[in-house]
Amino acid sequence: MKKLLILVTVSSMLFVSNLFAAEFKFGVSAALTQIEADGSETEGGETNNGSADNLVIIPSLFVESAGDRFSLGLDYIPFKADVSSKTKKTTKTETSVSGTATTTSTSRTQKAQAELKDHTTIYVNTMLTDTYYLKLGYATVDLITKDSLDTGSKYGDASLDGFVFGVGQNKGNLRYEVTYTDYEDLELTSSVARTGVTTNNKIKADLDALAFRVSYAF
Repeated sequence: MKKLLILVTVSSMLFVSNLFAAEFKFGVSAALTQIEADGSETEGGETNNGSADNLVIIPSLFVESAGDRFSLGLDYIPFKADVSSKTKKTTKTETSVSGTATTTSTSRTQKAQAELKDHTTIYVNTMLTDTYYLKLGYATVDLITKDSLDTGSKYGDASLDGFVFGVGQNKGNLRYEVTYTDYEDLELTSSVARTGVTTNNKIKADLDALAFRVSYAF
């Protein structure tokens, strides 16, 4: 699906460039990005809320068809970015099945980690002045879960879509912009890794990203 999206967008940019004599550009970017996720996990009827974040520099490549007032472009990130690498350790106390007052405490290490991969954005830049512009875009990304749970269950992967809003400034071949990406809500249900049987454990999360980007257009 993403390959088709890229193909259609590039073809559209070439068509627009030929039709309106627009300038075809390509370039590289580096974005200081704050990734934030807020959500909850329901396990065994118990719901726990939490958050994760990561500050990372993310490079990307872009191509665009630029006219006098509008630019149609495609931005692709060829690298992965971690949402979080935090490890959570939990302790659970249970009463023995014999019915006595004896209790046992079990310490479990739950390592929840996720990566963003194959991030692609289709965008339109609209010039507000001779140098400042407004950016609107549509992003799609794969979320790869890398959880390691002592319970034996595992959450799968997912594809997320989101909308991009931003403002920027052109200075010759350089451009500076601030963007905010609001991804759709995520909901995953775990399964037992060995058998593939679905469990009642669920994760719900809201993912957002705020970035300051510096780009160079050739």
